[in-house]
Amino acid sequence: MPRTAADFTIDQNWPAYSAEEHAIWRLLFERQQRMLAGRACREYLAGLAGLGVAAGGIPEFGRLSDILERATGWRIAAVPGLVPDDVFFACLARRRFPSTCFIRRRDQLDYLSEPDVFHDIYGHVPMLMNPIFADYMQAYGEGGLKALRLGHLPRLARLYWYTVEFGLIATPEGLRIYGSGILSSAGESVYSLEDPRPSRLRFDLRRVMRTRYHIDRYQESYFVIDDFAQLFAATRPDFAPLYREIAMLPDIEPGAPVPADVVEGGAAARKKEGPRISTARV
Repeated sequence: MPRTAADFTIDQNWPAYSAEEHAIWRLLFERQQRMLAGRACREYLAGLAGLGVAAGGIPEFGRLSDILERATGWRIAAVPGLVPDDVFFACLARRRFPSTCFIRRRDQLDYLSEPDVFHDIYGHVPMLMNPIFADYMQAYGEGGLKALRLGHLPRLARLYWYTVEFGLIATPEGLRIYGSGILSSAGESVYSLEDPRPSRLRFDLRRVMRTRYHIDRYQESYFVIDDFAQLFAATRPDFAPLYREIAMLPDIEPGAPVPADVVEGGAAARKKEGPRISTARV
């Protein structure tokens, strides 16, 4: 086990990965490349290509960081696993993305209770090549430190969950995925776009912060942004008044009916008709 520094970082120790661990990366990578064709947003695909992340094996963090830093000023910080909230937010605020180093076993290909290197590097890091999304992530880190001081972290955590982890974006070609939790999941990358059961709602900050979520199953609701500029703009105001306002309102359960239309139809219908998203607010 690598020694953990005071700031919770460790050395990735890339030479220590086994042939089996690289083979699992290759299996996951090739499977997701097939699943994401026509489903992932173009910003994610451009980031993946720009980083040179490929099927050959688990990437070396230093090489990725050098590319990422030139593009948007971010670097990858290797960590042993989930880190304390204040450490996580401080990393983001300094444009450092904390990534785990271990990779799941073959019997965990479809579900893992905590993020591994495939989720973090394949799912998260390519989006940090996009300048607007990179700024959003830094703003989120700064907001997280403030939410900790104000005691409103659970509401801000919902914003991360429904955007960074499980967000969808409307494009001229139809709905596309940008959330890392979907991008790194073979099953949810299809379910999130094509299954008729979940609600797909227009992004609204108040609605998102009031909506609970599941951590051990596919989502019952997804929130759809128009573009990343909209997402970044939503994080710029001072959230303190919003926290006080929302504190007076009840939480919304995952998938609970709301007075809003949802985006419907499969991939073919979305390409033909375009996304249909409610403009109603809750």
